[in-house]
Amino acid sequence: MNLPAQSFPTYRSDDLAALCKASGDGLRLNVLRALASDSFGVLELAQIFDIGQSGMSHHLKVLAQAGLVATRREGNAIFYRRALPDALRLGGRVHAALLEEVDQLPLAAEVQARIVQVQRRRAATSQDFFLRVEEKFRAQQDLIAGLPQYRESLLALLDQLSFGPQATALEVGPGDGGFLPDLARRFAQVTALDNSPTMLELARQVCLRERLDNVTLQLADALDAPQAEADCVVLNMVLHHFDDPAQALRQLALRVSPGGSLLITELCSHDQRWAKDACGDLWLGFEQHDLALWASAAGLTPGESLYIGLRNGFQIQVRHFQRAATHPFIDTARNPSR
Repeated sequence: MNLPAQSFPTYRSDDLAALCKASGDGLRLNVLRALASDSFGVLELAQIFDIGQSGMSHHLKVLAQAGLVATRREGNAIFYRRALPDALRLGGRVHAALLEEVDQLPLAAEVQARIVQVQRRRAATSQDFFLRVEEKFRAQQDLIAGLPQYRESLLALLDQLSFGPQATALEVGPGDGGFLPDLARRFAQVTALDNSPTMLELARQVCLRERLDNVTLQLADALDAPQAEADCVVLNMVLHHFDDPAQALRQLALRVSPGGSLLITELCSHDQRWAKDACGDLWLGFEQHDLALWASAAGLTPGESLYIGLRNGFQIQVRHFQRAATHPFIDTARNPSR
């Protein structure tokens, strides 16, 4: 049966055509490849691929219009990252398949060398940033990477996951409670676990101010407290405070309900050693493959990841790991004597 042309939703086919057109250029595919584990500003990408800023801006505009990249503004700077595929939208499966193929592309040696140059310049920027605000660091680590700098990306990743209406969440180390309202709006019950009475009091004030009646605050060590499970466990800028993050992930994996998710927001690996003295960090961020390796050893499967560039030279990674609906490793880990 032939339907008249006007019967088809033209705007939807135009969106799919835009995605296909955006991916039909070698440079744009290489840009997506470079964004696989990092995010960059337009000037950085122009340097990496050795083209003019206006030319790179055009390519990024095409990618953005096709929904292949997303942007985040920090002051006057705009950083680009890969957008998450949405399987429920037209072109979502094409988008996901495209990224899988793109990740198999080898970047040219000169492109990789220029990426290293950009990363070295970021390290120098981080050092300069610290020297300018050294005293403030001793009181507020959020000057490196605060919630406002990664909340949007974290919620974009969280909202891609499917949780039922009665799903529960656990935030380990909620700090001042800034992310609790976002969790309370998405989950039937939220538990916040912290070993600092001062931080929990700040979180309590947030709960009172926002009238969050589905949030429970607990003063406890996440690794020593009873192993209550949640459908979604969240750690925002917490893992670098553990002596043994690999062991911490193994224990925290026990808190994820079968089929549930673990979301980790952390700094990418950096060499700014002053962060240990100024902020009490035990780890200078983490390599992406290390987190994936530790999570896999804990019985979790790596999922989507987002990377956020900061104007101060640091880089944030937002990672999703999922526990299988049934997993013998997790059950055995509850009773090591088996």
